[in-house]
Amino acid sequence: MLTSKQRAELRARANGLEITLMVGKGGVSEQVLAEAEILLDSHELVKGKVLETAMMTAREASDAVCEATGADGVSTAGGTFVIWRKSAKLEAERRTKEQAAAPKKKKVNPVKVGRQRRKAAAKAEKERRAQYFHDEAVKAAIERRKQFYQD
Repeated sequence: MLTSKQRAELRARANGLEITLMVGKGGVSEQVLAEAEILLDSHELVKGKVLETAMMTAREASDAVCEATGADGVSTAGGTFVIWRKSAKLEAERRTKEQAAAPKKKKVNPVKVGRQRRKAAAKAEKERRAQYFHDEAVKAAIERRKQFYQD
């Protein structure tokens, strides 16, 4: 079942479509249903027309085709109707296009990585030395104080 927003969006998409399904004086026959199946699998959105000789309204033809194919009726106006059904084939094509358009993994420049690692190692060594000399200076200051107060 389609929501009203989905139906409105599908109606807007259907405006530019050509009529591809015709219901003639034979009504909704097996040939019409087979053609509707093919069109729904390949396009998802199908616009049809009921000829005057069919002795049925566009709403009746749309309902009959929808019931037989499992599609949803989008709209009917005059002698034309629009039906929609999700197509697994088109969905798979969309997924493959999305995956192809997805950003690929960046190439790694080994020279740049090596330089960054050396810089990080040099920084860590500098901090380690600074901490060592700081600790030694603190120890020396403590020793001087002890000797100053012992004298």
